[in-house]
Amino acid sequence: MQRLKPLNDFIFGKTFGEKGDEEQLLSLLNAILAKTKHKKLVGVEIVEHRTFTAEVVGDKTSILDIRAIVEDGTRINIEVQLRDYGNMDRRSLFYWSREFAGGLDKGDDYSQLANVIAINIVNFEAVSVDDFHTVFHLWEDTHKDCLLTDALEIHFIDVKKFNALPEKDIKNDSLHRWLTFFDQNISDDLLKELMDMDAAIYKANEKMTFLANDKEVLRLYNMREMAQIDYNSGVKKARNEGKIEGKIEGKIEIARNLLEMNMPYDQIAKATGLTLEEINSL
Repeated sequence: MQRLKPLNDFIFGKTFGEKGDEEQLLSLLNAILAKTKHKKLVGVEIVEHRTFTAEVVGDKTSILDIRAIVEDGTRINIEVQLRDYGNMDRRSLFYWSREFAGGLDKGDDYSQLANVIAINIVNFEAVSVDDFHTVFHLWEDTHKDCLLTDALEIHFIDVKKFNALPEKDIKNDSLHRWLTFFDQNISDDLLKELMDMDAAIYKANEKMTFLANDKEVLRLYNMREMAQIDYNSGVKKARNEGKIEGKIEGKIEIARNLLEMNMPYDQIAKATGLTLEEINSL
Protein backbone atom coordinates (compact mmCIF):
# COMPACT_ATOMS: atom_id res chain seq x y z
CA MET A 1 0.00 0.00 0.00
CA GLN A 2 1.44 3.35 -1.06
CA ARG A 3 2.06 5.76 1.80
CA LEU A 4 -0.11 8.86 1.76
CA LYS A 5 1.62 12.23 1.63
CA PRO A 6 1.74 13.43 5.26
CA LEU A 7 1.93 17.05 4.07
CA ASN A 8 -1.10 16.85 1.86
CA ASP A 9 -3.00 19.45 3.90
CA PHE A 10 -6.16 17.33 3.95
CA ILE A 11 -4.29 14.31 5.36
CA PHE A 12 -2.33 16.56 7.73
CA GLY A 13 -5.60 17.93 9.09
CA LYS A 14 -7.07 14.45 9.48
CA THR A 15 -3.92 13.24 11.30
CA PHE A 16 -3.37 16.17 13.67
CA GLY A 17 -6.58 18.20 13.71
CA GLU A 18 -9.37 15.92 14.94
CA LYS A 19 -10.52 14.96 18.40
CA GLY A 20 -8.30 12.07 19.51
CA ASP A 21 -5.22 13.47 17.75
CA GLU A 22 -4.05 15.44 20.80
CA GLU A 23 -1.01 13.25 21.52
CA GLN A 24 0.64 13.67 18.13
CA LEU A 25 -0.36 17.35 17.85
CA LEU A 26 1.08 18.09 21.30
CA SER A 27 4.34 16.36 20.40
CA LEU A 28 4.63 18.30 17.13
CA LEU A 29 3.88 21.62 18.84
CA ASN A 30 6.47 21.02 21.56
CA ALA A 31 9.03 20.13 18.88
CA ILE A 32 8.34 23.40 17.05
CA LEU A 33 8.08 25.68 20.09
CA ALA A 34 11.31 24.37 21.64
CA LYS A 35 13.18 26.83 19.40
CA THR A 36 11.81 29.78 21.36
CA LYS A 37 12.17 28.01 24.72
CA HIS A 38 8.46 27.87 25.46
CA LYS A 39 7.43 26.05 28.57
CA LYS A 40 6.64 22.49 27.55
CA LEU A 41 2.96 22.09 26.71
CA VAL A 42 1.14 19.41 28.67
CA GLY A 43 -2.34 19.78 27.22
CA VAL A 44 -4.02 20.96 24.04
CA GLU A 45 -7.61 21.38 22.91
CA ILE A 46 -8.24 20.88 19.21
CA VAL A 47 -10.76 23.33 17.77
CA GLU A 48 -12.69 21.46 15.08
CA HIS A 49 -13.96 24.15 12.73
CA ARG A 50 -14.03 22.54 9.32
CA THR A 51 -16.14 19.82 7.72
CA PHE A 52 -14.19 18.14 4.97
CA THR A 53 -16.70 18.10 2.12
CA ALA A 54 -15.83 17.41 -1.50
CA GLU A 55 -16.47 21.09 -2.29
CA VAL A 56 -14.01 22.26 0.37
CA VAL A 57 -11.30 19.69 -0.41
CA GLY A 58 -11.58 20.13 -4.16
CA ASP A 59 -11.27 23.90 -3.97
CA LYS A 60 -7.58 24.61 -4.61
CA THR A 61 -7.90 27.99 -2.86
CA SER A 62 -9.38 26.51 0.33
CA ILE A 63 -7.27 26.73 3.49
CA LEU A 64 -7.30 23.48 5.50
CA ASP A 65 -5.64 24.76 8.66
CA ILE A 66 -5.53 23.36 12.21
CA ARG A 67 -6.60 25.43 15.21
CA ALA A 68 -5.86 24.60 18.82
CA ILE A 69 -5.83 26.14 22.31
CA VAL A 70 -3.23 25.21 24.93
CA GLU A 71 -3.68 25.19 28.70
CA ASP A 72 -2.64 28.83 29.27
CA GLY A 73 -5.19 30.02 26.69
CA THR A 74 -2.68 30.61 23.88
CA ARG A 75 -4.31 30.02 20.51
CA ILE A 76 -2.37 28.22 17.79
CA ASN A 77 -3.00 28.09 14.07
CA ILE A 78 -1.10 25.65 11.83
CA GLU A 79 -1.15 25.84 8.06
CA VAL A 80 0.58 23.55 5.58
CA GLN A 81 1.27 25.30 2.28
CA LEU A 82 3.23 23.46 -0.40
CA ARG A 83 2.73 25.98 -3.20
CA ASP A 84 3.98 29.54 -3.30
CA TYR A 85 1.28 32.14 -3.91
CA GLY A 86 3.81 34.91 -3.35
CA ASN A 87 1.87 36.28 -0.38
CA MET A 88 2.75 33.97 2.50
CA ASP A 89 3.89 36.79 4.79
CA ARG A 90 0.64 38.77 4.60
CA ARG A 91 -1.45 35.62 4.47
CA SER A 92 0.10 34.41 7.72
CA LEU A 93 -0.51 37.80 9.35
CA PHE A 94 -4.13 37.68 8.21
CA TYR A 95 -4.72 34.28 9.80
CA TRP A 96 -2.85 35.35 12.92
CA SER A 97 -5.10 38.43 13.18
CA ARG A 98 -8.21 36.31 12.69
CA GLU A 99 -7.26 34.17 15.67
CA PHE A 100 -6.20 37.19 17.74
CA ALA A 101 -9.42 39.14 17.19
CA GLY A 102 -11.51 35.99 17.54
CA GLY A 103 -10.23 35.53 21.08
CA LEU A 104 -12.16 38.55 22.39
CA ASP A 105 -15.82 38.19 23.24
CA LYS A 106 -18.12 41.20 23.05
CA GLY A 107 -17.70 43.35 26.15
CA ASP A 108 -14.35 41.86 27.12
CA ASP A 109 -11.33 44.03 27.89
CA TYR A 110 -8.38 44.00 25.46
CA SER A 111 -6.27 42.51 28.25
CA GLN A 112 -8.33 39.35 27.80
CA LEU A 113 -6.94 38.81 24.30
CA ALA A 114 -4.93 35.59 24.22
CA ASN A 115 -1.51 35.22 22.67
CA VAL A 116 -1.58 33.69 19.19
CA ILE A 117 1.10 31.54 17.56
CA ALA A 118 0.91 31.03 13.80
CA ILE A 119 2.87 28.08 12.41
CA ASN A 120 3.45 27.78 8.66
CA ILE A 121 4.89 24.56 7.25
CA VAL A 122 5.95 25.34 3.68
CA ASN A 123 7.80 23.70 0.81
CA PHE A 124 9.32 26.85 -0.67
CA GLU A 125 11.46 29.76 0.47
CA ALA A 126 9.12 32.04 2.39
CA VAL A 127 11.98 33.65 4.34
CA SER A 128 15.31 34.53 2.71
CA VAL A 129 17.66 33.04 5.29
CA ASP A 130 19.54 29.75 5.40
CA ASP A 131 17.75 28.36 8.48
CA PHE A 132 14.83 26.04 7.78
CA HIS A 133 13.01 27.24 10.92
CA THR A 134 12.51 30.97 11.48
CA VAL A 135 10.45 32.79 14.13
CA PHE A 136 9.15 36.38 14.21
CA HIS A 137 8.06 38.63 17.10
CA LEU A 138 7.41 42.36 17.53
CA TRP A 139 10.83 43.76 18.49
CA GLU A 140 11.75 47.48 18.59
CA ASP A 141 13.92 48.43 15.61
CA THR A 142 16.85 50.04 17.41
CA HIS A 143 16.57 48.25 20.74
CA LYS A 144 16.61 44.63 19.65
CA ASP A 145 16.00 43.30 23.14
CA CYS A 146 12.81 45.37 23.60
CA LEU A 147 9.72 43.26 22.88
CA LEU A 148 6.50 45.23 22.40
CA THR A 149 4.31 42.24 23.25
CA ASP A 150 4.52 38.47 23.24
CA ALA A 151 1.00 38.31 21.76
CA LEU A 152 2.41 37.67 18.28
CA GLU A 153 4.64 34.78 17.29
CA ILE A 154 4.92 33.49 13.72
CA HIS A 155 6.91 30.41 12.68
CA PHE A 156 7.98 29.38 9.19
CA ILE A 157 9.25 25.82 8.73
CA ASP A 158 10.72 25.21 5.28
CA VAL A 159 10.75 21.45 4.63
CA LYS A 160 12.63 21.98 1.36
CA LYS A 161 15.55 23.54 3.24
CA PHE A 162 15.33 20.86 5.91
CA ASN A 163 15.48 18.06 3.33
CA ALA A 164 18.59 19.70 1.86
CA LEU A 165 20.47 19.45 5.16
CA PRO A 166 23.44 17.08 4.82
CA GLU A 167 22.66 15.50 8.20
CA LYS A 168 19.54 15.16 10.34
CA ASP A 169 19.69 14.71 14.10
CA ILE A 170 16.70 12.43 14.63
CA LYS A 171 18.10 11.04 17.88
CA ASN A 172 18.29 14.34 19.76
CA ASP A 173 15.99 16.74 17.89
CA SER A 174 12.25 15.99 17.92
CA LEU A 175 11.52 18.49 15.14
CA HIS A 176 14.05 16.72 12.93
CA ARG A 177 12.19 13.48 13.67
CA TRP A 178 8.84 14.94 12.69
CA LEU A 179 10.12 16.56 9.48
CA THR A 180 11.80 13.30 8.53
CA PHE A 181 8.48 11.52 9.13
CA PHE A 182 6.76 14.03 6.82
CA ASP A 183 8.89 12.85 3.87
CA GLN A 184 6.57 10.66 1.78
CA ASN A 185 9.54 8.74 0.36
CA ILE A 186 11.01 7.74 3.72
CA SER A 187 12.36 4.17 3.79
CA ASP A 188 10.52 1.51 5.77
CA ASP A 189 13.57 1.01 8.00
CA LEU A 190 13.87 4.71 8.84
CA LEU A 191 10.12 4.97 9.45
CA LYS A 192 10.30 2.04 11.88
CA GLU A 193 13.27 3.67 13.62
CA LEU A 194 11.32 6.91 14.08
CA MET A 195 8.28 5.07 15.45
CA ASP A 196 10.47 3.14 17.89
CA MET A 197 11.96 6.43 19.12
CA ASP A 198 8.74 8.41 19.44
CA ALA A 199 5.34 7.12 20.54
CA ALA A 200 3.58 10.17 19.07
CA ILE A 201 5.07 9.46 15.63
CA TYR A 202 3.93 5.86 16.00
CA LYS A 203 0.40 7.08 16.72
CA ALA A 204 0.46 9.52 13.79
CA ASN A 205 1.55 6.72 11.46
CA GLU A 206 -1.22 4.50 12.82
CA LYS A 207 -3.76 7.23 12.07
CA MET A 208 -2.41 7.64 8.52
CA THR A 209 -2.57 3.87 7.95
CA PHE A 210 -6.18 3.90 9.16
CA LEU A 211 -6.98 6.80 6.81
CA ALA A 212 -5.37 4.98 3.87
CA ASN A 213 -7.91 2.17 4.29
CA ASP A 214 -10.92 4.50 4.20
CA LYS A 215 -12.35 4.73 0.67
CA GLU A 216 -13.97 8.13 1.25
CA VAL A 217 -10.76 9.55 2.71
CA LEU A 218 -8.81 8.24 -0.29
CA ARG A 219 -11.32 9.85 -2.64
CA LEU A 220 -10.94 13.23 -0.93
CA TYR A 221 -7.16 12.79 -0.70
CA ASN A 222 -6.91 12.20 -4.45
CA MET A 223 -9.26 15.11 -5.05
CA ARG A 224 -6.93 17.36 -3.05
CA GLU A 225 -3.92 16.07 -4.98
CA MET A 226 -5.70 16.82 -8.26
CA ALA A 227 -6.48 20.34 -7.05
CA GLN A 228 -2.73 20.78 -6.51
CA ILE A 229 -1.95 19.43 -9.99
CA ASP A 230 -4.61 21.66 -11.58
CA TYR A 231 -3.16 24.68 -9.81
CA ASN A 232 0.39 23.88 -10.93
CA SER A 233 -0.79 23.28 -14.51
CA GLY A 234 -2.63 26.58 -14.51
CA VAL A 235 0.45 28.44 -13.28
CA LYS A 236 2.64 26.77 -15.90
CA LYS A 237 0.16 27.62 -18.67
CA ALA A 238 -0.03 31.24 -17.54
CA ARG A 239 3.76 31.50 -17.47
CA ASN A 240 4.06 29.98 -20.95
CA GLU A 241 1.40 32.33 -22.30
CA GLY A 242 3.24 35.21 -20.68
CA LYS A 243 6.49 34.15 -22.34
CA ILE A 244 4.82 33.91 -25.74
CA GLU A 245 3.18 37.30 -25.27
CA GLY A 246 6.52 38.75 -24.20
CA LYS A 247 8.26 37.38 -27.31
CA ILE A 248 5.62 38.90 -29.60
CA GLU A 249 5.89 42.27 -27.87
CA GLY A 250 9.66 42.10 -28.29
CA LYS A 251 9.36 41.42 -32.02
CA ILE A 252 6.95 44.33 -32.42
CA GLU A 253 9.32 46.67 -30.61
CA ILE A 254 12.21 45.60 -32.88
CA ALA A 255 10.02 46.04 -35.95
CA ARG A 256 9.08 49.59 -34.88
CA ASN A 257 12.76 50.48 -34.46
CA LEU A 258 13.62 49.07 -37.89
CA LEU A 259 10.72 50.99 -39.47
CA GLU A 260 12.12 54.21 -38.01
CA MET A 261 15.40 53.32 -39.72
CA ASN A 262 13.48 52.99 -43.04
CA MET A 263 14.44 49.35 -43.47
CA PRO A 264 12.44 47.59 -46.24
CA TYR A 265 9.40 45.65 -45.02
CA ASP A 266 10.57 42.31 -46.42
CA GLN A 267 13.87 42.58 -44.51
CA ILE A 268 12.00 43.48 -41.30
CA ALA A 269 9.81 40.42 -41.80
CA LYS A 270 12.91 38.22 -42.11
CA ALA A 271 14.52 39.80 -39.05
CA THR A 272 11.50 39.54 -36.76
CA GLY A 273 9.38 36.69 -38.10
CA LEU A 274 6.38 39.00 -38.36
CA THR A 275 4.22 38.91 -41.50
CA LEU A 276 4.08 41.80 -43.96
CA GLU A 277 0.48 42.43 -42.89
CA GLU A 278 1.57 42.72 -39.25
CA ILE A 279 4.36 45.12 -40.19
CA ASN A 280 1.93 47.21 -42.28
CA SER A 281 -0.38 47.49 -39.27
CA LEU A 282 2.44 49.13 -37.32
